[in-house]
Amino acid sequence: MDIPKELRDSGLKATLPRVRILQLFQDGQHKHMSADEVYLLLHREPSDIGLATVYRVLMQLVDARILVRNQFESPVAVFELNQGGLHDHLVCTSCGQLEEFCDDALEHRQEEVARKLGFALREHSLSLYGTCVRCASEAGPSPKIRRS
Repeated sequence: MDIPKELRDSGLKATLPRVRILQLFQDGQHKHMSADEVYLLLHREPSDIGLATVYRVLMQLVDARILVRNQFESPVAVFELNQGGLHDHLVCTSCGQLEEFCDDALEHRQEEVARKLGFALREHSLSLYGTCVRCASEAGPSPKIRRS
């Protein structure tokens, strides 16, 4: 991604905080980050970008559809690059680990359900909650699936 061009195409100026924050997401080491995590990563290097600026820039990038904001039934929002492709998330309820996955059959089934009920999907968000392998091995046998 050409960050300055992406910002300009979205109607935003390529300011240092915007460019630097997008570079953190683009480098690929952290796909999903909270505002606090972005702030901490910025301050591992010489940076005078404050936490309020981080929050403001993240929301500007969401409004510009460059980033996507997710809650995952948590008080803390996490952000990820909007790469245009459909994907869903697995969330560990013990440690908070996030895994993205794509499943064409599942995407097709969601479309079928929406169409059957008279809906035309514009977007969707599917998050599955459970326990990751590491937490499951620490906890012992897994409980039965709870449906809500």
